Amino acid sequence: MPLETFLSGCAGKVTVLIGPSGSGKSLLMSHLGQQWARKLGPIPPSVLFVLLEFRQLNIIRHSLSLSELLFRHFLPPTGSSADKQRAIMDYLLSHPDQSCWVLDGYDEFNSKLPTQEPSSKVLDPESPRTVPELISGLLNRQLLPGSTVLITCRAPCRDLEALSDKVGHLMGWNSEDIKEYVYSFFQVKGDRAKQEFGIQAADLLLSTRHLLSMSALPAFCNICCICLEHLLHVKSTEMDKMSGGTDGKSETNKRKDRVEQMPREEGKPGNEERRTEREVPAMDGRSRHLSIQDQIPFTLTQICLTVLGSFLRRDTNEEGTVYILGQYRREVHELSQLAWEGVESNKTLFHEKDISPDVLQVANRTGILSKVEVQSDNGTLVNYYCFTQLILQEFLGALRIMTSQHVSDDQLKRRFNLKTRWTTKSDQKTLFESLQLYVCGLATLDCTPALVQIARSSGGAEIQYWVKKRQELICQLLKRLCNKNTLTGPKMLELCHCIQECQNHELARHFVTTRPTLELRNIRLLPNDIDALAFVCNSVGDNGVGLDFGACSMELECLDVLQRCQNLQHLCFQSRKYGDRFAEKLSTILPEFKMLTKLEFCATSLTGVGAATLASAIQKCPHIRVINLSNNNLKDAVIKHIADVFFTNCSTLDLVMLGQNNSSLRAVEYLIQKLSTCSNIQDIHVDGVKTLKVTLSQSSDANNQKPSISLLNQNWSKSELKRIAASVGTCPPLSVLDLSGCQWDVETLRTLAQSVPRFNVTEKITLNDSDLSVGDLVILTQLLSDCAAVKELLIRLEPSPAQVTLQFSEGKQTEAAENSKVLSLACCGLFPADLEKVLKSLGTSSGISLLDVSGNHLNSKGLKKLLDFLRHLRGIRKIEASNNSICLEGVVLLAGALCNHVNLSHVQISNEGKDQLTLHFSPYKSFGKEQLKTFRINKSNLKPANITAICERLLKCRSDLELDFSHCSLPDEAVERLCAFLSKMKFLRKLNVNHSIMSTGAALMLVNCLTVSKRVTSIDLRPCAESYIHFDEERTTHSSCRMTHFTMNSEHMNRLTDILLQTSHLYDLDLSSNQLGDEGVRSFLAALPKLNILRCVNLSNNGLTLHGLFDVIRMLCTCENVCAVDISLTEERRCLIWFSQHQDSEKSLRIAESSLERDHLVRLAEIVFACSRLTKVEFLNNLLLADWIEDFVQLLNSMERTFCVSFDENWIQSQEAINMVCRCLNINRRIHTIRVHCTTLQLCFTKASRLTAVSGNSSDQPPSMLTENIGLLDCAVEGHQLAAMTSIIQECPALTEFQFLTHSSLGQTGVEFLCSVVLALPKLTSLSIASKVTWLDESLAEAFSQATTIQCLNLSGHVISETTAPLMSRLFLRLRSLTLSHCVRSGTTLLLVKALEQCVSLEGLCLDTLPLDEESMACLAQSLRNLKSIRRLKLSKITTALGNTEANSVLPIAVALEGLTNIEALDLSNNSISDHSGDQLLRTLKGCVCLEELHMSSNKLGDVTAASMALILPSLTRITVLDLSENAIGHEGSASLSEAMVGLKNLTKLLLTSVGTSELCAVAANLAHCPLIQDVGLGWNNCGDEVAVELAKVMPLCQKLTRIDLESNNVSVFGAEALVKALQVCPALQLVRLWKNQVSANNASRLRLIDRRLNFSPT
Repeated sequence: MPLETFLSGCAGKVTVLIGPSGSGKSLLMSHLGQQWARKLGPIPPSVLFVLLEFRQLNIIRHSLSLSELLFRHFLPPTGSSADKQRAIMDYLLSHPDQSCWVLDGYDEFNSKLPTQEPSSKVLDPESPRTVPELISGLLNRQLLPGSTVLITCRAPCRDLEALSDKVGHLMGWNSEDIKEYVYSFFQVKGDRAKQEFGIQAADLLLSTRHLLSMSALPAFCNICCICLEHLLHVKSTEMDKMSGGTDGKSETNKRKDRVEQMPREEGKPGNEERRTEREVPAMDGRSRHLSIQDQIPFTLTQICLTVLGSFLRRDTNEEGTVYILGQYRREVHELSQLAWEGVESNKTLFHEKDISPDVLQVANRTGILSKVEVQSDNGTLVNYYCFTQLILQEFLGALRIMTSQHVSDDQLKRRFNLKTRWTTKSDQKTLFESLQLYVCGLATLDCTPALVQIARSSGGAEIQYWVKKRQELICQLLKRLCNKNTLTGPKMLELCHCIQECQNHELARHFVTTRPTLELRNIRLLPNDIDALAFVCNSVGDNGVGLDFGACSMELECLDVLQRCQNLQHLCFQSRKYGDRFAEKLSTILPEFKMLTKLEFCATSLTGVGAATLASAIQKCPHIRVINLSNNNLKDAVIKHIADVFFTNCSTLDLVMLGQNNSSLRAVEYLIQKLSTCSNIQDIHVDGVKTLKVTLSQSSDANNQKPSISLLNQNWSKSELKRIAASVGTCPPLSVLDLSGCQWDVETLRTLAQSVPRFNVTEKITLNDSDLSVGDLVILTQLLSDCAAVKELLIRLEPSPAQVTLQFSEGKQTEAAENSKVLSLACCGLFPADLEKVLKSLGTSSGISLLDVSGNHLNSKGLKKLLDFLRHLRGIRKIEASNNSICLEGVVLLAGALCNHVNLSHVQISNEGKDQLTLHFSPYKSFGKEQLKTFRINKSNLKPANITAICERLLKCRSDLELDFSHCSLPDEAVERLCAFLSKMKFLRKLNVNHSIMSTGAALMLVNCLTVSKRVTSIDLRPCAESYIHFDEERTTHSSCRMTHFTMNSEHMNRLTDILLQTSHLYDLDLSSNQLGDEGVRSFLAALPKLNILRCVNLSNNGLTLHGLFDVIRMLCTCENVCAVDISLTEERRCLIWFSQHQDSEKSLRIAESSLERDHLVRLAEIVFACSRLTKVEFLNNLLLADWIEDFVQLLNSMERTFCVSFDENWIQSQEAINMVCRCLNINRRIHTIRVHCTTLQLCFTKASRLTAVSGNSSDQPPSMLTENIGLLDCAVEGHQLAAMTSIIQECPALTEFQFLTHSSLGQTGVEFLCSVVLALPKLTSLSIASKVTWLDESLAEAFSQATTIQCLNLSGHVISETTAPLMSRLFLRLRSLTLSHCVRSGTTLLLVKALEQCVSLEGLCLDTLPLDEESMACLAQSLRNLKSIRRLKLSKITTALGNTEANSVLPIAVALEGLTNIEALDLSNNSISDHSGDQLLRTLKGCVCLEELHMSSNKLGDVTAASMALILPSLTRITVLDLSENAIGHEGSASLSEAMVGLKNLTKLLLTSVGTSELCAVAANLAHCPLIQDVGLGWNNCGDEVAVELAKVMPLCQKLTRIDLESNNVSVFGAEALVKALQVCPALQLVRLWKNQVSANNASRLRLIDRRLNFSPT
């Protein structure tokens, strides 16, 4: 509205007029005063009009009265006497309504209004007060109450909110206003020349988009006009000079004389100015070849720079802004400093003393400054000056920042803040809000020349470099702001203005990338704001951007600018300010947005007229996907109309939102009907009146997707529901019909139930959050019988909200599927009578397979009704009836039902039915005796009477039965009752009492089942753990018993032995962890010879001491069937007694970590002599000393049989190993074999009869040594230490084998020792001297050639040179075994390989790391063909230089193997054998029926080779070792391996480490077919718990299994616990490696406490 209209009702009120900077508030107030003076305008002439400017009020520092303020400072003093002033004041005081006070520019006021409580007290106008107090008095009606007050400010201010009666916003100019002003500015109505000039300027401004946007504010319009005037005048002057022949070159030279040119600063950043032809003329004035349109600056800053040049041009004849600024650089520098000081101190008036005279003269002449006369306190007038435009002061302040090195970077950063258009209580008034805008504008390259010229006036070196750095700093600050994700809408808009001023498209792209949608809320927008947004939006390229305007005020002219945003993808308008006119205007520009995908016009005042216009325009948007017209005023007819338009003409549409409009269910009916004609509608979602949206699909398979309908929270009548149901009934197949939250009564619910059979729904109908009663359930449950398509009815009424779902199944139903339905009535508050009604509603042919009535109030009476109804539920599979207050009577009913109903297979009751009461049923076709039935009661307190009642019912069961009383409280009396029934239950297969047996007495009662029932196969009892008894169908021949972790006293042990004596078929007995101690174990051992135990007794972890240890060891002597004792007293606490059923079987003893003393060894020697069948004793880490071992060995001198003993102690190595060998040979000449391996000393003794035979008949000499084998293997013995054995070796004439394996070299001493040994031992047939890689000594080679008895030779690590090769090749001819690992170099390969051709007697050959070329490969293949007697062949890590693939390099060897049918062990590891080559190799091994070991690790074998193994390995029945580690066998390959394992009955070792697949479940499962398996390696395969579980299943079946390697897999604590559980029945298993699996350190420690055979460490 016009200002006059706005002010017409403001008399006597406080009115606030708001308008942005430059909107003309001060000009309007001045114009208002002029009109009043002429007796025009809205202010009556009878009213005293007082105009006060806050910028002048800032000058008054002292207190004064209202009259002094009025007469001393603002009314002319001439001709006014004190009486007249008094008369005026009296009139004002008596008629305050006859005054109008205009307070202009509150933003410029440096003081803050005092906060005052509302009061009716009138202040004395004559009392002196500060200016803020006087202004506050006027506003608070305490001075001149009833007067009219008009105050102007830029934005809504918290100071004025509570004081104002009326607030108005000053609108910007539209294009007509701008045109009128431009014509006025250029005086178009004057002479013809001025008319043409003005028209040309107006056309330029109105046709230049960014100038037009800026000109919406009058001040900016004025600036633009000045700029155009300057450009047009310069162009006109140039044209005149060109027509008059003016020498342009001389003018240029003149300028150069007056303006110092910018020197080129070498080596400085930014020195090379990459400027286009367009940019140069804008600053230097050389624009004769460019049109005016091309010279118009792009930004407001550049316009201000041009205007500054225009002002200065008034004082000179120069042209070109840069040259003018260079000429006036000192004046500009001082003016910019003045402006900057004003910015810093927030003032706009400057005393004339603050300005130098010459600068003041220039500023006055050019119009940069204007004079303001201010009356001083003494009544004299004082000259102040202000910049003619506030814009100019801000611009010059920014110019100071960009050209003065006195303004530091920190000062700049403090001033560089984004302004906001929102006000808060903490906000301070800011006069200079656009400073950062001009700073950004000056950061463009266009402004660099002008900045450098001005900066020279401030002095300093490297000016150009400094300006460039300052401009770069501005860009960095802007980028930092772009990265902030906490910017509000106003600050984002301000940042857009800054980016536009900077003309930096890269910054614009970065800004939009961080926030794809710009949200602007509650801002008054002007065309220049939209222009800034357009600049940013158009910088994103093809990525697109969104604009969201929420409650933003904008005029229609803003939409004209909005159409410049060419990359808009999302456009949103939300405000009641937007109505039909706005929509119609928007419709004209919508087709211009070619990338628009989403349009939101919601929460507006849109009606049918505007909606129709919008719909017409939207269909012209080619990529529109989402339309939101919610929360408007659209009626049913309008929604129908726009639905027709959208669904018919918008082929790309995905979503239409029409909620919260003035529509009814009629519109919903119409949309549902559209489903029949519009196939791409996928979902109709209606939520009361809040939401109405339609989802569409444009994909190619849209026709295959079934739509859905959601009608939520509807309160409909019966007639409305009928209409909706009729519409739904005509729809194509629906996936989901959601009716949640609706209000139902009996009539509407029955109407729905009657309509459901007519619905074509394929998935479900939901009625969640509906107010249904128990009586309503019957209406719904009838649908299971009445509607064949309903497959599931799921209802839960408690707790609120209710959940109701009718589930349908897809497509045409088969007969089997028709009889499979689900009814869930959980938590519905059902009582027995209610259940009876529900069951009657189901009829006899409902086909229910699952019935859930848990969480109701059925009790035992309701349960009986349910069980009586079972005969009608022929298809039932499961019934859930938990938490129904079932008592013992109900439990007994269930036990009887399990026996009586043949298809009831499983009853589970937990916590007396509170946690679980479940009945499982089997199909009728599975009826029969073989069906297993389960009766499970968990977490219940069972008394003897309960056990009796349950078991009496279960005695009638004629099917296999599993009885489970886990986690129950079973007193001993109850267990006794239970045991009395167990023998009578002929069909009982398993009794579970997990975590239920607490007392030892109860456990012994259950163990007694071994004597009562001959069907018991296993008993496993532990307190607070898994416990069970397994029964066989018939009488069993083997049974096992585990009773662990109880506390057993002597009475318990006596009872246990009495029970065991009556058992004749016990296979394993585990009594570990029963706290027996020595006495308890001794008591048990006393009865052991009388017990018939077939395999093992486990007495581990029973607190044995050394006394008990010897009691156990003596069983080797006293019990004929005991074949082995394995005992340890420290960490493992192991005590195992093994039995054998073979007569005269050898016996063994293993004692580990038991801290034995000398006396203990003496006692053990006595036991060794006493037990004639004891042939092997092992001592492991028992802290034995050397002399104790020597004494023990000496005691064995009189041994009359073959016997072996080993001592493993950490100190047995290096020199101590040599000493022990020598001393043992000296004290016992019956030693047949003595060997030290690592830290283990091994001795084997021969019979005494042989000693006599060797020693001869002479009784004077000591008998000769019978030692035939001496070995020092990996025991840290070095070559020079062997010399100590020279004398003892010479006393061993029968020595046939000597082994020495070391990781160091022999050295000269070692070589000499070996030479002497080789030549001194006439019977030496086998020699091994493996060492670190070194050259074979010639003397040693010569000794070998002279030792004619050697048949087996191992020279690993001794490289055969060309000198020693001929000697060695002759030696090969008589050898039966040859090991040359790391012995052959390329120079001797061919000679040695050829020598092998004649070695027809070779049975063992090892050529690891043999280097081969083409000739030597062929020669080796030929040699292998001749070795018909070869049994062990090792060709690992052969290196070739053939240049072919690895397949070709191995093929000759593979072909050569085809005829070696006697081969027993083959090692081709680490040869990069491909999958194809591996397949061919396997085929050549088909005839090797004697093969026992196959090593193929570290190759490239895959599924093809594994498939061949599945075919070939089963025929190689002697295979014991299979190593395929580090290959690439996949899932198919592992399946093939598992098939192969079925036939490997003799397999003892399987290594599949890192084979490339985690799918090894089948392999683990088929270990059950390998009864002799001992070692399994499955590490580094990423296997999970499933593999660990499979291993746990087969471990009890593999009784010889000693080691499992699962390191570096993905086994969790679940899999580890399964292994721990299986270990309890695997006493022979020594180690399970689980390092680097998914088991935490805490769980690993816990599991190790349970069983120390689990290893979670890397060693």
